[in-house]
Amino acid sequence: MPTGRDDDALTWGDDDPTLDVGAPAGEDAAPSDPPPAFDPAALPDGYTAVGKGSESVAEAAEPQTKSDDASTVEDDAQPAMGNAELISLGVLGGFSLLFAVGWIIGGLRLQGTAEFLVAPLAYQVSLWLAVAAPLVWFGAVLLLTRDSRRWVRFTWLIAGVVLLVPWPFIMVGAIGQ
Repeated sequence: MPTGRDDDALTWGDDDPTLDVGAPAGEDAAPSDPPPAFDPAALPDGYTAVGKGSESVAEAAEPQTKSDDASTVEDDAQPAMGNAELISLGVLGGFSLLFAVGWIIGGLRLQGTAEFLVAPLAYQVSLWLAVAAPLVWFGAVLLLTRDSRRWVRFTWLIAGVVLLVPWPFIMVGAIGQ
C-alpha cells in the first residue's frame, strides 16, 4: 500500500528533502549522510534529544556503568497539580485572607472594650498575631507538606480554616450587631 500525502500529518517530516537546510546553496546533501556530531554535554539537564540521530545522543549521554540506583525512577515523586487541586488551594488561600481581614475588623471593634481588661500593648500584640495566624498557617502548611501526600496537605489546610475562624468578627462584627 503506497503512503501518500494523507499520512504526512502523522509524521514529523524529518525525511522530507525540501526541509533540509543544512546543505550550502547549490549543493545537495546526500540522504545517507549521517547527522552532524552532537555533544551530549551541551544538552541541559532534564532535556531529551529527539528526531534523527537522537539514539546516538542518548547512548552517548548514558553513563558507562549502570547501577540499579541510577536507573530507577523515584516513585515518591508526585505528578503536577491538577485543576481541582489548584482551585482548592486558591479557595483555601482566599479563606485565609478573608479570615485575616475578619480578625482585623473584629479585633479593632473590640479594642476599646478589651483594653479595660488587658494592657494596651498586650492587646496590640495579640491582635496582630491573630491577624497573621491564618496567613502563617496557610504558608506553613504549603511549605511543610511539599513532599507529603495531598490528602495530608488538605487535611491541615481545612483544620486551619476550622480553628482560625475570626470569632470577634462573627460575635461583634457585622454579623453580631
